[in-house]
Amino acid sequence: MGTAPGTGRTGRTGRTRRRLALGTALLTAAGLLTVAVPQQAEAAAYCPGRKVRTLPFATGSVLVYKRGSYVCAVTVPKKTGTKRTMMVSVRARGGRPVVDEGKYSQRAGPVTVYAGQRCVWVKGRVSKGSVSSGWILC
Repeated sequence: MGTAPGTGRTGRTGRTRRRLALGTALLTAAGLLTVAVPQQAEAAAYCPGRKVRTLPFATGSVLVYKRGSYVCAVTVPKKTGTKRTMMVSVRARGGRPVVDEGKYSQRAGPVTVYAGQRCVWVKGRVSKGSVSSGWILC
C-alpha cells in the first residue's frame, strides 16, 4: 500500500515530476512571452494613457499616447540593438516642439506636451527614415 503500481515507489515521485514539468512549462512560456513582447508594449511603460496613433515609416514607428490633456510620443526602431540617430518631437499648436534627439539603440523619447484641446504635430526619425504627422488629434 502507498506505492504506485509497477514502480515500487510511493506516489510522490509522479507528483514531483508533474510539478517539475509544470514549472518548466511555465518558465518556458514566460521566457517566450518576454522575447515576443512587441515594441508597443515596451513603449507603453514610458508613456501614460492610451495609444491613439501609430505612425509607421521605413525604419521604425512613432507611438502616440494621450492622457487627459497631455500627449506623449516615443520613436522605436524596427530593429533594436545598434545605436543610431533617432528623434521624436511633439508640438502643440501655438507652442514650441519638445524634442528628444540622439544616438539610441532602443528608443527616442518619451516626450510629453500639454495640448489641452489643441492639435499636435508629431515627428519621428530613425537613421534616414522619418515621419511627420501633420496636425492631428484636433
